[in-house]
Amino acid sequence: MVPNSTTEAEYETRVNDGDDQRQEEEEEDYSGRGTWKHAAFHVATTIATPAAYAPLPFALASLGWPLGVTSLVSATLATWYSSFLVASLWKWDGNKHVTYRNLAQSIFGFWGYWSIAFFQQVASVGNNIAIHIAAGSSLKAVYKYYHRDSRLSLQHFIIFFGGFELLLSQLPDIHSLRWVNALCTFCTVGFAGTTIGVTIYNGKKIDRESVSYSLHGSSSTKAYRAFNALGAIAFSFGDAMLPEIQNTVKEPARKNMYKGVSAAYTVIVLSYWQLAFFGYWAFGSQVQPYILASLNIPEWTIVMANLFAVVQIAGCFQASIYLSLTFKQNWIALKFTILKVIRHLWVRNSLVRLAFTATYIAIITLVAAAMPFFGDFVSICGAIGFTPLDFVFPALAYLKARRKPQNTKLSLSLKLLNLAIATWFSVVAVLGCIGAVKFIVEDIKTYKFFHDM
Repeated sequence: MVPNSTTEAEYETRVNDGDDQRQEEEEEDYSGRGTWKHAAFHVATTIATPAAYAPLPFALASLGWPLGVTSLVSATLATWYSSFLVASLWKWDGNKHVTYRNLAQSIFGFWGYWSIAFFQQVASVGNNIAIHIAAGSSLKAVYKYYHRDSRLSLQHFIIFFGGFELLLSQLPDIHSLRWVNALCTFCTVGFAGTTIGVTIYNGKKIDRESVSYSLHGSSSTKAYRAFNALGAIAFSFGDAMLPEIQNTVKEPARKNMYKGVSAAYTVIVLSYWQLAFFGYWAFGSQVQPYILASLNIPEWTIVMANLFAVVQIAGCFQASIYLSLTFKQNWIALKFTILKVIRHLWVRNSLVRLAFTATYIAIITLVAAAMPFFGDFVSICGAIGFTPLDFVFPALAYLKARRKPQNTKLSLSLKLLNLAIATWFSVVAVLGCIGAVKFIVEDIKTYKFFHDM
């Protein structure tokens, strides 16, 4: 009820102002408290997911040894460097830019904001579909180990995982998940170590003369597979929210972020390269898009690797890491329309959040269950979403912001390097998209919807 002494407009203004103040207080409470270690946990969790580096052996198999190794190493160094560029733009104009979109707007204006918004949504949706499929596959593998005659399909486990993530998606923000992400980082290392060890073990048990490293198919097929592989490698380094993470780090935020990124990439290099190289060595051109599907013995270690994968993916999928990019923007956009209606129904704001998260996760779960083409979603997400965010934008933003060193030669070298990175990975984005769309169309023709992969 609106008090008699207050007009309805004045009442709504007071309520809205109170909500704004509470939101600002909540953001202030949870920002600027994390250490560089917490930043490392967040960065490692968002990038080094099992869904990210499990396809790397398959990517190398699609490119061959020389081009595959070169692509992987160069992508690692380029995205590491790009992360430093984004971190260096923290308060570049004296203002605090707490989101990737706001940072882009401060540098490029209106189109910068909406370009990043588009790429973030593509990256977020594509990533969530891909890791949802990966988590469902790992859960199925674990369950089948104990119940070999079970009739549960991959779609059942995708739905189970979606229901669990609906609960986790209600957690408030990134900083509150720092210890969850620490566990996820541990699981990242555990997954990598276990999978690398089992891969080497399986590789030694295979007749090495039967392993082929040649590229199969026609020239056009080889080209499309190579394009697809470039998208998969770009996906493996996807991180669409570095400024959001940096907002949780205490001062000196830039220095702490440098340390956090370096620590995270140390884990990434040690796990990515070994898994990619040993996975391709062990199985050659016959390696599966999800490396765990290529492993056979010993079974208990494969189960352990799958459990590590599920726990890590659960943390990555959380609303406060990826889904918040969608929900938070929806919340702000609809706040002054929907809430005016639901206030009269006395529905708490948390129920609105629940409605958004439930709808979003239901859509992601439905798509993942209907088209469980893991490798294809990885490639198209990497090409359209993460390549612009993690390779192209940081280089262009650094040039636009004119953060040039005093040394003229160094300034020219950095300018040329940034232009080369932006140009080359723009080409990668286009080629990766072409390859991914090609194989998605072929898979849709080959498999029925809700196929049990």
